[in-house]
Order: sequence, then structure tokens, then C-alpha cells
Amino acid sequence: MSTQATIADIVKSAALRLDAHSDSPRLDAEILLSTVLGLPRSALIARANEPLESYQQSAYADLIRQRAGGTPVAYLTGRREFWSLPLRVSPAVLIPRPETETLLEQALALLPRDEACSVLDLGTGSGAIALGLAHERPRWAITAVDLSPGALEVARHNAQALQLPRIQWRLGSWFDAVPGERFHLIAANPPYVSATDPALKSLSAEPVMALSPGPTGLEALTAIIAQAPEHLHPQGWLALEHGLTQAREVAQMLERHGFTSIRTFPDFSGRPRVTLGVHTQH
Repeated sequence: MSTQATIADIVKSAALRLDAHSDSPRLDAEILLSTVLGLPRSALIARANEPLESYQQSAYADLIRQRAGGTPVAYLTGRREFWSLPLRVSPAVLIPRPETETLLEQALALLPRDEACSVLDLGTGSGAIALGLAHERPRWAITAVDLSPGALEVARHNAQALQLPRIQWRLGSWFDAVPGERFHLIAANPPYVSATDPALKSLSAEPVMALSPGPTGLEALTAIIAQAPEHLHPQGWLALEHGLTQAREVAQMLERHGFTSIRTFPDFSGRPRVTLGVHTQH
């Protein structure tokens, strides 16, 4: 009589299948099974010797097949944590990265905590930056912009789920969505990957317009820096996430457009990731 495969067996088999397709095959296998079962990952250990029902095995096999085909885990689970906030994600938005928490961390430090400051989040995607700011700074007035209606739908859902209703969501391209408005801080994590970068191939499941702005990778950063002074209050800040090799060019562009106190900050891996400056000309 054959024995039924246990949770431990199935996870081991799935991790082996994902080995050539993931940097963390065991973790991916566990996350996807916990999603199918509706259990935390920790429960998989306690239930390691329990068998799975056939419908659970089928659902799990489908997720593993999609993951092996290149679909990110976050799209398969529909969730991603950012700044300890659980966010819904979908193929309409870029999956929030841990390194983007550096942008949020620096943005939070630029303005007084308890004053009614105005902040603009450009290219909000899932709403990660705007929601992190609203969560940490209830008195700040936050406006978030995205060109994608699908992205704004995801962002609005996240705001509702997190009970952060005060954010203004605007549809449009960069500053086109906020004509004539000025802010104390503008934060942006724009697309900055060159269209010729081989890394784009491995990111093909994510929306390309959220990853690459064109041939150099600097197109969106250039446009934002050039237009930002018209949308900042005197002594207003601009904080930008950028690629690992772009810090010097971003800093030079900021200087050319009247920004001072320009600084670059590393992400949690020690790589130059966020450059910011204050605008002193008006």
C-alpha cells in the first residue's frame, strides 16, 4: 500500500523544482504552500507529517509551475510586506523592494513630525511610499500620483485595508496630475533601469513602464528634477530613488536645477540608492 505524500515531502520536491528558477527556492516553496493552506509558514513545521488533499496538491502544483515559469511569488500570493505594512500587489504594479524603504526612511526625516506638511509621492504604484508616510505621519497631507489606473486601484485598496483614507490619489504623468500645486517634500521612486539592461529580462513579469523609462534609464529622473522646483515650496525637498550607478549624475542634475545640501544614502546592502536635496532658488 503506497503512502500519501506529506507536507514535508511536497515542500522538498517543490524546492528542488524551483532550484534553477529562484534565489530562495525553499522559502518560495513554503510561502506558496502556506498560501494554499491558509496557514502561517511556522505551521508547516508542526504539520510536516500530515498529508495534503488532492485539490490542495493540485492548487499547489499550479503555483509552483507558475513560479518556475518566472512569475514572482508576490504576484502569486497577491501580497507583499513593506515597512511592516501588508500590501496587496498585482501585475499592475511593481513589487515593492526592501531597498525602497531607504527612500521612505529618509523622507520621514526631512520634515517636522507634528506639523501639517504637504508631501507628493510620484509614481506611487501599490502606494507603498504614500502609505508608509501616512502611517508614520498622521498630520502630513499626502498626495500620490500614478499614470496607471490599475496601479491606483491597487493603491486605493491598500489604503482602505490599512484604514489610511486621507491620501489624495491622482491619475496622470508626474506633475501633470498636480498643476499649480506646491509641496514641502516630493518623493519619487521612478523607473530607472536602462532599456538595454539585461536585468530587465528577469523582471519581465512586472510592468515595464514601472521599470524602464528609456535607453539611458535617466529619462524619468531628468524630467522630475527639471520640473520639481515649480512644485516645491521655498526650502522644499526632493528625494529620489535611483540605480546603483546613477548617484553622481542625479546629484549633478539636482545641483544644476538649484538644489543644495545634496546627499546620497545607501540602501540596507550598502549600495547608493537615494539622493536628495533642498531647493533654495525661487
